[in-house]
Order: sequence, then C-alpha cells, then structure tokens
Amino acid sequence: METEIYRVRFSDAELSQARRFWGPICSYLQRYIPADGTTLDLGAGYCHFINTIASQHKIAVDVNEEALEKYAANDVRIVAGSGVDLSAIPPDSVDTAFASNVYEHFPSRSDVLRSFYEVRRVLKSGGRFIVMQPNFPYCWRTYFDFFDHVLIFTRGGMEEGLVAAGFRINVARDRFLPFTSKGRLPKAPWLVSAYLGLPLLWRLFGAQMLLVASKP
Repeated sequence: METEIYRVRFSDAELSQARRFWGPICSYLQRYIPADGTTLDLGAGYCHFINTIASQHKIAVDVNEEALEKYAANDVRIVAGSGVDLSAIPPDSVDTAFASNVYEHFPSRSDVLRSFYEVRRVLKSGGRFIVMQPNFPYCWRTYFDFFDHVLIFTRGGMEEGLVAAGFRINVARDRFLPFTSKGRLPKAPWLVSAYLGLPLLWRLFGAQMLLVASKP
C-alpha cells in the first residue's frame, strides 16, 4: 500500500520544495546530532532528513525500498524493512536515531513499542532518539485525510511509551512544526528558519510534537 500511496501523494514540485525547507529544519535539529557520528533515519521515505543532516555515517530505513533506491544520496546506507526489526544494524552502533511522521502508520501500539526497543538496542549509551510526530489534539480535524494514518498519539502517550522502553526524556514539546507540508503556510527556507527561531509561533501553528529521548 505504501508504495502506491507515496507515488501519488506529492508532486515533483512539492518534493523539490520539501528538499529545500528541510534545510532549516535540519539546521535546527543539528544541535542534538553529532556531525562526526552515525545517524539512523527510521521511516526515511523521500530521505529529505538523512540526505541533508550533517553526519559522518548515515543509515536510511524504510519499508518502501523503491523510494530508498530512488531518493537516498550516495553516502547513505539503505536498509529496506520495518522499524520493528532493525536486526541489520548492530547493537550500540548508532549515535542518533530520528523518526518523523512514522508511527501513525504502524499497525498496532505493540509494534510501536517493539520499534522503541529496537531503536534503544542499536543506540550507543547516551545516544539520542528524536521523534517528530503528529499530536492528535492539534490536528484532529484533518488527521484522517491521509489514507495510511492508522494510530493516533498525544505527546504524553508517546512520552510514556518511550519511558516504558527504557528511554530518558530530554526534550518534550507539544507543538513544533505544522501538521503537514501540504498545508497553506509559506515554505520558503528563510520563512521556515524564521518560524523555527520564534517558538511563540509554534503555539499558533505547531501540530507536531518534538521529543528528544536518550538511552541511559
């Protein structure tokens, strides 16, 4: 299902625009990600994040192998598979794991928890797990306009799941980015940079949570 949906969800123009505005998003997130380490992008999709972030070693995981092969940059190792099974990645080998708009597509909460445990396994001690995820109370009107949205989460629920999997929460923001890049808000990179520099705007337009957790 994922392959068919992602073939039609975004036009080439929208993907090109997304590649540009992920620049300032990655610049903001870089504070949590060591540039000399290994970064794992879970549910990498079009690879906007993993292609842009500064990291010595990069790994992109997604069930959609076609998208990985098409969009991942040459310096990115691609792993086709689900975030529930990261057995292709050695334990204690990753400095930062990142998951953006991934867990709403999982079939069950038990699978989400299994994914949390897998991420914890591959992270080094002190490694970080960054989660950006739709926060249902702030996007409920249009949440199911996306055919493949299955699960819903609040920031509190997602945080509880991470703690249950053995993570320590370092940053927990209810509202960060807008719900979807398909909205009407301006997407020019300089405007995205301005938005990220004004947290007051997050309270007005943010509908995605931001969680940064670490492996003790």
